[in-house]
Amino acid sequence: MKTALLTHADCLGHVTPQGHPERVARLEHVLHALEGLEVERVTAPLAADDDLLRIHPESYIREVSDNRPTDGFTQIDGDTFMSPGSVDAAYRAAGAVVRAVDLVLGDEAPNAFCAVRPPGHHAERETAMGFCLFGNAALAAKHALDHHGLDRVAVVDFDVHHGNGTQDLLWDEARALVITSQQMPLWPGSGRPDETGAYETVLNIPLAPGTGGSEMRAAYAAQAFPRLRAFRPELIIISAGFDAHQDDPLANLNWSTGDFAWITAQLCQIAEEHCQGRIVSTLEGGYDLNALAEATRAHVEELMKAAR
Repeated sequence: MKTALLTHADCLGHVTPQGHPERVARLEHVLHALEGLEVERVTAPLAADDDLLRIHPESYIREVSDNRPTDGFTQIDGDTFMSPGSVDAAYRAAGAVVRAVDLVLGDEAPNAFCAVRPPGHHAERETAMGFCLFGNAALAAKHALDHHGLDRVAVVDFDVHHGNGTQDLLWDEARALVITSQQMPLWPGSGRPDETGAYETVLNIPLAPGTGGSEMRAAYAAQAFPRLRAFRPELIIISAGFDAHQDDPLANLNWSTGDFAWITAQLCQIAEEHCQGRIVSTLEGGYDLNALAEATRAHVEELMKAAR
């Protein structure tokens, strides 16, 4: 079986104002970088509201839909905008992770990558923020737990910004381990080590500005990987943000493309040890187009190696 690649053209319909870093060109570059890879290409469906209700209240889901402009933009906060195509894009991004979980847990694919936007790890229970509308990674975890009946799911987030939304949505979920590394200080300002969740199932790994790949590898080897192995997940969800790259304009970490390949390979190895290699990864940040494309391809190639 091959790695599943889930995407949809609707995700290109989420348009942001000129000069905004979370732009259509991000996904265009990612998809171009993934051309020619021997993956199983799957059309991302629209998420059902019943799926979204696992993580967001009905009032919030309705609010997102009601904010859809007929033209131009609706500004949610200082960074988050919606265009006429944004709601469909967000539903496709959420639908992609749900379908990816179904494929991987149904033994139709060994692992999966969702090339989608808008990203999701900043969306809190009732708050859109940080370019994000729905909490995609948290939704994947809850779908695996509630629909498929798993006992333990882990989310690993290596985006340069703290996954405050995923932390918020899974804070009270004892069956989900959330491991997230992030530059600190940096927006959104959360992600301290003492933020450990209602059931001590949140591990935050702050990284100082300027942290390079060797320091990152040491931190993951000392903190993240032992915690992950001790948890014995039945599925690993990856929030795959590539803005810790040394070329990214929005932050100050100094990871290389090889570092993203390394962390992916390590997570694949842990997945092989504990959950038959089952991984669902979904695109988060990454704002230098060339670095994003190169790192995403390296990430997917490691998933493909693990799938063989």
